[in-house]
Amino acid sequence: MTEQELNKRLANLRTEHRDLDAAIAALSSAGASDQLQIARLKKRKLRIRDQIAIIEDNLLPDIIA
Repeated sequence: MTEQELNKRLANLRTEHRDLDAAIAALSSAGASDQLQIARLKKRKLRIRDQIAIIEDNLLPDIIA
């Protein structure tokens, strides 16, 4: 993938991460009894965070001083 494609993917993942955070907060504050659904959303959010970290590592090269 090119740098431009990685930046676009990163932006999409960050948006999805924020959306999941809002959904989790809404379900939790509404007193939703569906803990399984909340747990699934949290796992998905963690996977997205891992993908974001991988892309950021690819975009920012390691500089050894």
